[in-house]
Amino acid sequence: MTGYSPFEIWTIIIVLGIGTFALRYVFLGLAARKPMPEWLLRYLRYTPVAVLPGMVAPLVLWPEATGGMPEPARMLAALLTLGAGIVTRNVLLAILAGFISLYLGLFLIF
Repeated sequence: MTGYSPFEIWTIIIVLGIGTFALRYVFLGLAARKPMPEWLLRYLRYTPVAVLPGMVAPLVLWPEATGGMPEPARMLAALLTLGAGIVTRNVLLAILAGFISLYLGLFLIF
């Protein structure tokens, strides 16, 4: 089906696993022996805040469930989640608000 033999597939998996381990080890294993500079720690603190929208935005703007077409219920849920997070400063309440608004929106629209 893919045109690769089982040996080639396992070779690719093993090489990618070794590469992933090496990339992480260089940063976490070798660099962790020395204290990191304060400016680097300050920037690393914002990494989750930068990664999360990059993961969520495609799911809101081009959801797989609708064939990639934007949907008002998902957009509204994303906006309400953002608003609840800003107002309450509580991640769990923001997630709960998004969850409830998404399912209410899907229920009312469909």
